[in-house]
Amino acid sequence: MYLLGLPPLLTPDFGLLIWTLVAFLIVLFILKKYAWPAIIKGLKDRQQSIADSLATAERVKSEMAQLKSENEALLASAREERAKLLKEARETKDRIINESKEQAKTEAGKIITEAQAAINAQKMAALTEVKNQVGKLVIEVSEKVLRRELENKAAQEAHIKGLVGDVKLN
Repeated sequence: MYLLGLPPLLTPDFGLLIWTLVAFLIVLFILKKYAWPAIIKGLKDRQQSIADSLATAERVKSEMAQLKSENEALLASAREERAKLLKEARETKDRIINESKEQAKTEAGKIITEAQAAINAQKMAALTEVKNQVGKLVIEVSEKVLRRELENKAAQEAHIKGLVGDVKLN
């Protein structure tokens, strides 16, 4: 018996429909009683863990942004500190160089002054030595000349009296 010209597998009997419906309702009741709460609890747990993970990710993202801004601030302050230290080092270097130049000029001036004083002292010593030698030579020459000219006693006495007269006049 074909109902509407279809084979019996495609057109089930009324009894089969009822037993299928009863079996479906029993399975539905068992699933609703035992399986659905566990499935729904698992889904809610999963939803909660996803929400927690998203919240944690947002918190970590904000912390990373804060750390990044702190790092940038630290880098900026480190750059400023480095620039300040370099400026101070340059100023110190320039100050030391200028002080050294001034000290070198002072020392050079002292050395030049001392050298000039030594040169003047040596010049005076040389002049004195030359004068002494010239004086000795003059005395020796004068002595030799006078010995020849003043061999007689009367000429010597006349010459001495003339010298004494010249000394008194000066």
